[in-house]
Amino acid sequence: MNDPQSDADRIRAKRLAKLQGGRSPAASAEASSSASTPIQAPPVTATEATPAKPRKNLTNSLPAAAQQPPQLPLKRKAPPSTTDKVDLSSWEDESITRIFKVTLNRSTAERSNYDLVWLKSLEAELLSEGYGQASPLRLSGEILDSLLIARLELDPHAMSDDLEYVPVLASLPAQMTVFEYLVGCWKRLNKTRNDLMRKTPVKEMQQASVLLDKICNLVISYAGLSLQDPGMFPQPQGRDVGPSELVRPLLSLSALSSPLASSSPTANALDPTEVGPFLQDLARRFEPDNEIDNVLGPVARQLLLHTLLRPEGIGGSDSSWRAVVSGVEALVSVKSIAVMFTRLPEWNPPHATAASIETLSMMGPLCRLGVFSREWPYIAQTYFSEPSERSRSDIESSYASLRGTVKSLQSSLYSIFNTLLRASPEAREAVLEYFATVVRLNVKRAGMQVDPQTVASDSFMINLHSVLLRLAEPFMDARYSKMDRIDSLYFAISNRIDLKEETRIKATSEEAAQWAEEHRQGASPPNFISEIFYLCNAMAHYGYLRTIQTYEDFGKHLDDLQRHHDMINGDRSWVGTPFQARTEATIKQCKLEMAKIQAHQLAFRVQLLEPDLVFRYIGFTNFVSTWLIRKVDPRGSHPQPVVELPLPQEVPMSFRVLPEYILEDVVEYFLFVVRHSPHSLELSGKEELVIFSLTFLTSTWYIKNPFLKAKVNEAIFYGILPYAHERNGILSGVLNSHPVALKNLIPAMTHFYIEVEQTGASSQFYDKFSAWRNIAYILKAVWDNPVHREALNTEAKNVEKFVRFINLMINDVTYLMDESLSELTQIHNLQAEMADQVAWQARSTQYRRERENTLRGLERHASGYTTLGKSTVGLLRDFTAETKAPFMMPEIVDRLAAMLDYNLEALVGPKCSELKVKEPEKYNFNPRHLLSDILQVYLNLSDQDEFARAVANDGRTYKPELFETAIAKARKLLLKSESELEQLRAFAIKVAETKATIEQEDDLGEIPEEFLDPLMYTLMRDPVTLPSSGVVIDRPTIKSHLLSDAKDPFNRSPLSLSDVLPNPELKTRIDAFVAERRSQIAAARKPTVHSDETGTAMDL
Repeated sequence: MNDPQSDADRIRAKRLAKLQGGRSPAASAEASSSASTPIQAPPVTATEATPAKPRKNLTNSLPAAAQQPPQLPLKRKAPPSTTDKVDLSSWEDESITRIFKVTLNRSTAERSNYDLVWLKSLEAELLSEGYGQASPLRLSGEILDSLLIARLELDPHAMSDDLEYVPVLASLPAQMTVFEYLVGCWKRLNKTRNDLMRKTPVKEMQQASVLLDKICNLVISYAGLSLQDPGMFPQPQGRDVGPSELVRPLLSLSALSSPLASSSPTANALDPTEVGPFLQDLARRFEPDNEIDNVLGPVARQLLLHTLLRPEGIGGSDSSWRAVVSGVEALVSVKSIAVMFTRLPEWNPPHATAASIETLSMMGPLCRLGVFSREWPYIAQTYFSEPSERSRSDIESSYASLRGTVKSLQSSLYSIFNTLLRASPEAREAVLEYFATVVRLNVKRAGMQVDPQTVASDSFMINLHSVLLRLAEPFMDARYSKMDRIDSLYFAISNRIDLKEETRIKATSEEAAQWAEEHRQGASPPNFISEIFYLCNAMAHYGYLRTIQTYEDFGKHLDDLQRHHDMINGDRSWVGTPFQARTEATIKQCKLEMAKIQAHQLAFRVQLLEPDLVFRYIGFTNFVSTWLIRKVDPRGSHPQPVVELPLPQEVPMSFRVLPEYILEDVVEYFLFVVRHSPHSLELSGKEELVIFSLTFLTSTWYIKNPFLKAKVNEAIFYGILPYAHERNGILSGVLNSHPVALKNLIPAMTHFYIEVEQTGASSQFYDKFSAWRNIAYILKAVWDNPVHREALNTEAKNVEKFVRFINLMINDVTYLMDESLSELTQIHNLQAEMADQVAWQARSTQYRRERENTLRGLERHASGYTTLGKSTVGLLRDFTAETKAPFMMPEIVDRLAAMLDYNLEALVGPKCSELKVKEPEKYNFNPRHLLSDILQVYLNLSDQDEFARAVANDGRTYKPELFETAIAKARKLLLKSESELEQLRAFAIKVAETKATIEQEDDLGEIPEEFLDPLMYTLMRDPVTLPSSGVVIDRPTIKSHLLSDAKDPFNRSPLSLSDVLPNPELKTRIDAFVAERRSQIAAARKPTVHSDETGTAMDL
């Protein structure tokens, strides 16, 4: 150009240079430079534009309105003949005019009623530059840039002194944005392309297609620029322009996004079928050099913040979140846009905290949607208000509605993340790192006391966990064929999951660090399967399992409130006092708080127990439990074949260094499911739970944490509680049929009970009763199976182990029965005191309140003691019927007899009336059933001489009349048959005779102090010396002690029976003493012979 460039020219050139990075500077300058000679529009070549990649099927990308509606003609139209085709230049002029809706001829614009915009200034400029031979000028690909810029620079609100041009400006759509105009161009372009492919109106098809590609590239370039910098061209006042213009059509994609999709599509707006092709065109144009980040990055950010922070969340009536999901799915369906997502700074904000990552990260606002009441109180308040007044069907209806929504959300989240993972290796790494970041930031969620405001929400964590569960499904096939691809060295070679603060299964931090150092060198990076497996475990630990704990805490809080309510409401002493109004207000507040917690519980159950999520997590838990067993299986092939139990004594280091939470979470989730959703195990999980539990209960040395072992046992216990059609629980079938259970259940229960005696915790005394309760119920549930009874006989052959088990059981029966009968006596006395209303009312209010509180405490304790005591006596009854020899061991039989005699006296002795309480069933106390079981133990062992001698030797409680009273009561209450009563009478006679014999044998007179046992203060028969304390004690006494406590009773040093030292010298002296005394007694008992007068001898 000869003249100096004006400001407009410079701006135009700058825009062109920015938009047409693919064109040479000469080509860009040529489009706006002057020419000295007139030129005619030449055919457009492929080098003049950056064409888009050829479409596989062009018609698929067209809007429905652009496609011809199907018709049913009677005869097929003949294809256009060659003579009907126009030349390229004519088609080019018509197509550009139609697409851009512009012309360089005033009369043409007037004939269209200014639907075609007359570009007067450009016409004059081109004529002055010699473009075209004469007016009217034809439009061609050579001047596309100038045409589009000239059209975009028109401002319908601009003032003009050119009266000839006023109608043109007046005809421009006043409220049409630049982006809308360009969308209209793009839509008309697609229709033109469609017509070209179907009708072939021009001879030079290749050149025509290249022209359309050039137009498309130009339109998309300016569309992207208008999204990025909407102020570059004139825009209507009051319109929201820029990224939001593409956000709107993205939101219209969801069929359920009403009213967002209610408006009908226009010629200048993208309808749902056109959004995908438009995004593809944008991506192709701006993908090079990551230009797409600046064009579509703001669109993605604005889309993901749209309505997602509303307090109603997924419970809102307009379901606007679904529109956001559909928009995101449309964006990431284009691979380059998906890669862009993970490249943006907001994908994984570097400065995000545990609490803020769900609002600052790209996917956070979507992932945090849910129903948990702490972050979405609207759900509980709307769907579960006043829960006590709602019917079951009403609650189930709310469950179904909300769970359907949650399921839809989680499916969409999986679809989005799965698409991102497949977009590119870099995108995959970014997604995995995002999951890992969430885990690392939320380690505190596993703590005991955590402020919910300082960590990520339950909804956010569980939704991400649901995504990982779905990602894990491809490698969790039924035959576990891909299990060995999980890298056992993951924690040595990857820092993605931080285990610095985590407890290992059975290794110290130093051992774990040394193991990692030894295996880090030369190891290859972990594969994708390993990444998902370990991330899923970690996300479950800090997410799902912590939310379960919150749910369980609600239950405990509700129980506390209920007790508080019952205490206040039960004590009516405040009625008619000045405290009545305040007390009534407290009761009302307590009820409101209870209703609130119940609503929280129902809201939590929606997502925690959503059937599909539970099914997937059970599948993953099955997989993890099988993987853990394979890690310790010497053959490394479990479950094909199944692992042999018990396991070897040496624990593999690769198992020891694993984070404890991997094993703990298997137990915790199985426990949660059998308690709250046992039917979910009907399809799968029962066998895996039983095999997993028995593996680590028969080989408890593989786990260091005693409480974790107790939870393993607890999971089986809850699995045998009555459920639906299963009288003995969801696990009864497996426990009574599976080969692993038939062989190992009894050994596992006896082994675990022996071990749980010493947990090392301050609460170990009470922990063992909880464990024993579980064991007692489990054994009761399987006792009718003869295979299990035979297993008990087999186990009894291991005398040392089984005697320890029996000893502990007798200890516990003794304690439990003593406590339960003692507390029932106290309850009887308190009830008797309260029954005397005159004396009771005479007492002070404070006294009555204290006594009532004492009674409630006794009632709570008594119920537990009597229940567990009853079940333990029942097991003792069954065990003595099945095997007798272990109960006749010297260290057992005396204590067994003493325990039975003591409880028999309590039930039929002179003080038995003190056990009569009101509503005995309230305390699970059935004295008839208890007496029957105790008498049955006597009957089971009545043929054992050692037992009869032990009963006779019980100097504290045994009395012959106790048996007579017991027999009379049993006959009166029909507890036993006549034959059993006769057998019991015969045993009582045998005991009495044995008692008489013992008294004759053991009347040794005064015994030297050195011959007496220091604990039992009885004559030692087999004295031994304890190595550390040097104390001499009878072997049966120390043997009995070591069954319960493996320490020297005198100095608490570790001690085993093999350590004790025989004392043969003292034993010889004791034997000599006994022999001498017995000979003296025998001599003294010989009859004295006197001679009478007739010489006849007589007895005196």
